[in-house]
Amino acid sequence: MGWWYLIIAGIFEVIWAVGLKYSNGFTKLGPSVFTLVTMSISIACLSYAIKTIPLANAYAIWTGIGAVGVTIFGIVWLNESADIKRLMCILLIILGIIGLKLLAPPESSS
Repeated sequence: MGWWYLIIAGIFEVIWAVGLKYSNGFTKLGPSVFTLVTMSISIACLSYAIKTIPLANAYAIWTGIGAVGVTIFGIVWLNESADIKRLMCILLIILGIIGLKLLAPPESSS
């Protein structure tokens, strides 16, 4: 179950990061509240995930999902650069996430 919490936490990390952009430095009420709520959900899910997944693995995967997701959002919706060097670096992050998942010890029941 920890891995599902971690995936949800990563998705909400992407969502709050996008909300952060639209909050305009927390000067717009709606996007600011949205960002704080989604941050809370992300952190809560991460806290459940680290009950059974090693902290280092969970944190690296959580931030990796966020980095990849925000980059994809930026490319698709904000017309940010999609040059090959940038995409190769994102691919390295994805490979790191996969590696950490494959090499992670079995979930503990603590």
